[in-house]
Amino acid sequence: MINKNSPLPIYYQLAELIKLNIDNGDMQAGEAIPSERQFAEQYDISRMTVRQAINNLVNEGYLYRHKGKGTFVSNKKLEHKFVGKLTSFTEDMKKEGYEPSSRWIQFEIIPAFDEVAGFLKIEENDPVYEIKRVRLADQDPVAIETVYMSAQLIPNLTQEQMEQQSLYQYIEKQYNYKIQDGIQTIESTIASEFESVYLKISKGAPMLLMQQQTFLEDKTPLEFVISAYRADRYKFTIEIKREF
Repeated sequence: MINKNSPLPIYYQLAELIKLNIDNGDMQAGEAIPSERQFAEQYDISRMTVRQAINNLVNEGYLYRHKGKGTFVSNKKLEHKFVGKLTSFTEDMKKEGYEPSSRWIQFEIIPAFDEVAGFLKIEENDPVYEIKRVRLADQDPVAIETVYMSAQLIPNLTQEQMEQQSLYQYIEKQYNYKIQDGIQTIESTIASEFESVYLKISKGAPMLLMQQQTFLEDKTPLEFVISAYRADRYKFTIEIKREF
């Protein structure tokens, strides 16, 4: 389902729908996807929007093109799971010796669309915070972060409160919640025009796309986060040990 009233770009929503169909097996590896015209007619969107969604999925490795034949579903990506510590951006930057800060793009309460409702395990159209920020290290923009949280789980949250301290620290102190763990996926992507403006990079520049679902101690989902990192300024390092 495409929500044209959502602040999320339509091409991004379409790409997520296609990925969902791939992940749940509705679209199999090697199968041709519908044409741009079919997608455009089905969702009442422009072919240019469809093309951008498909281009992004090709760049991310979900789809591949066969000249003269069409666009097809790729084999599933290999997944290697690591176990690490759950920390906030603020905590990470301070640990590395940088001064973290944020430049606000958006803070509002919106009705949860289906993808966000699914990650937060709430009903579609329930109120959620949509928090969009440019994350900076020593005043240099390194990421755009979009956070979704249930406004019923975390009532009365304000932008001013988030400006005063780390979101995690505020939640644990104010609501006496214990943030337990989370699941992250990290993939390669390229910068959209929106991201290029806020991160001061070229459109199409390499990016690292991270999605995170964070849970409280009782396994209640706390947040769903989409973060787009500049690949020229950010890398993920994971310490691993061999167990015997």
